[in-house]
Amino acid sequence: MLARARTVAFDGIEARLVEAQCVLTPGLPAFHVVGLPDKAVSEARERVRAALSSLSIALPPRRITVNLSPADLPKEGSHFDLPIALALLAALDVIPADELAGSVSLGELALDGALVPVVGALPAAMAAASAGHTLICPRACGAEAAWVGAAQVFAPATLQDAIHHFTGQTPLPRAQPGEVVTDPGARDMHDVKGQERAKRALEIAAAGRHHVIMVGAPGSGKSMLAARMPGLLPPLSPMEALETSMIHSLAGLLDEGGISRSRPFREPHHTASVAAIVGGGKGAKPGEISLAHNGVLFLDEFPEFPRTVLETLRQPIETGEVVVARANAHTRYPCRFLLIAAANPCRCGYLGDASRACARAPGCGEDYLGRISGPLMDRFDLRIEVPPVGWSDLDLPATGETSAQIAARVARARNLQDARFTEHPNVHVNADAEGALLDEIAAPDADGRALLARVADRFGLTARGYHRVMRVARTIADLDASATVRLPHVAEAVSFRLSAADTGG
Repeated sequence: MLARARTVAFDGIEARLVEAQCVLTPGLPAFHVVGLPDKAVSEARERVRAALSSLSIALPPRRITVNLSPADLPKEGSHFDLPIALALLAALDVIPADELAGSVSLGELALDGALVPVVGALPAAMAAASAGHTLICPRACGAEAAWVGAAQVFAPATLQDAIHHFTGQTPLPRAQPGEVVTDPGARDMHDVKGQERAKRALEIAAAGRHHVIMVGAPGSGKSMLAARMPGLLPPLSPMEALETSMIHSLAGLLDEGGISRSRPFREPHHTASVAAIVGGGKGAKPGEISLAHNGVLFLDEFPEFPRTVLETLRQPIETGEVVVARANAHTRYPCRFLLIAAANPCRCGYLGDASRACARAPGCGEDYLGRISGPLMDRFDLRIEVPPVGWSDLDLPATGETSAQIAARVARARNLQDARFTEHPNVHVNADAEGALLDEIAAPDADGRALLARVADRFGLTARGYHRVMRVARTIADLDASATVRLPHVAEAVSFRLSAADTGG
């Protein structure tokens, strides 16, 4: 008798349905798992054997073969334990085989039969909902998976609970979604004294999702400013929260099934590898740029990152997705993030202070920022210099706007963009607009166009740089609640494009 149980294999954030087929045949006693399993899947037979033994279920002296179909799809992870066990139990007539037909299962088995939580319950629930199936997952994953309201989720604590559910002895209650995770309190821009120009740049960046690079001496407040960016951004929409949480689910970052409406803020160290930033490693896991999807990626000490890491950012910044290439598969992850980079002006950091600069100034500054290639620098919409704040200013009371005040203006600008791009499902903010759409929404008035033409000619703006200035000008006009892009909007956008060390055009 051939018994079947459905499960999933992960390809990026997509969960692809897999069928665990189990058959008992005459021959020498053996237990084989086939279908391109990795080491963790191959070891499932020992965990399943021990778990069944703990329930006083002995395996028959027959040849047991479990095939994970499609056989040419790589199978990775310990979540195949539960479907393999269920298929085997159906083959042994312990549970009705037809009860498994409408369900998808995943979970790791402990040797005593307990179900251990696994990553990816949320994408698995999405796949189950798309196929019209229920989902069976460990109890610790139930609250996470239940966020997909279109799928019924049942979360047994042990293999015995699952058996009782399928045999009708003790049906499991439907799992309930976890709590919405609230931000304990974002840092407030009101705490930052001075740096009004940098605050304005971050407001524009938040309103249109424009990438920013800040250059300034150590201690001038670059990291402090970047850490306050989440407080300026609107909360995630329900679809954004679900998409972002699916990535975090694969990385095992969801806490007790809770989904956050706050935008992610990732700040990897400059010693991070290419795989850590872009994604890869065992199982082609998502990297920092994907974990920052719909949020902020802050790269401090930007020139200190290895050049290979920096150059891998160029394509994801443009396309909003990253492809992790392997010999047997290509895994895609979304990565629409707002990049904030911070850099010292030179290695010693005091290029602008004659009394503290090193003997190699100003050449050291050119060499240091020269680590950032021209094509990468060209992708920053806003480039700002962050001068040091005098000690006398630090002693004064804070007088700047709060994050809530700035966030209100950002939200109004985002609402204008939502209305503008209603008929363009792949365009969410001004930074996404391109081609004829960009020309339509961001065409400046006659004076603004003349200024932009002069700047492009004098400073040699690339085509990318020209269009990025147009996008920033459109965002500034949105913050000004202006239907048209006028000369002041273009002038401010140009000033941010050319204010810092301009190595890329």
